[in-house]
Amino acid sequence: MAWVAYLAFGVTALASVLYLWPRTRSLAWDRLAGASAEVGVVFTALTLVTGSIWGRPTWGVWWTWDARLTTTALLLVLYLGYLALRRVPGQPDTRAKRSAIAALVAVVDVPIVHLSVVWWRTLHQSATVLAPSLQPTVHGSMAWTMLLGFVAFTLVYTWLLVHRYRLETLQERLETEGLSVALAERRAEAAEGTGAAPDQVERSADEPVASR
Repeated sequence: MAWVAYLAFGVTALASVLYLWPRTRSLAWDRLAGASAEVGVVFTALTLVTGSIWGRPTWGVWWTWDARLTTTALLLVLYLGYLALRRVPGQPDTRAKRSAIAALVAVVDVPIVHLSVVWWRTLHQSATVLAPSLQPTVHGSMAWTMLLGFVAFTLVYTWLLVHRYRLETLQERLETEGLSVALAERRAEAAEGTGAAPDQVERSADEPVASR
């Protein structure tokens, strides 16, 4: 599950960079970044919960301020803040830009989480698969089991990401259509008050005011 969190936040960072790059700027990248971050937050929370369940019989405590645990908890808080920032009202472009910057700041913690067992003495064992030496130290049967888990959780992440992105697209479309309906109702109300046809009210609203 930690691997999926790394992957999800990496996709969020990449999509944020593509949004900030003028040649590839599109709100589609912003939607992808938000959707991937939400899935990543879910898997990060599951990592902490299942890690605590495993740590109780192994270490004798539910939680300890271990470097890996602390940096992972910080990662969860950072991306919860990122998701909260996305909810702040504002123009879509403005919101997307500030969210992209926040995502790039938060992703700095991902390599810190991974390398925490190398930089500090922790209760966790050192890296066995994604080790800095690039020499995995996992037994063959265990390696195949881990590979199966990686593939399975990656497929789950992909499925969740596709559906969350689709929901985000439908939500934005609904908001846009809702705004159009509201404007049409206002024009109809104005037409009833003035006795003019709604299309005349629309044309008059679009015409520039003549200077005196």
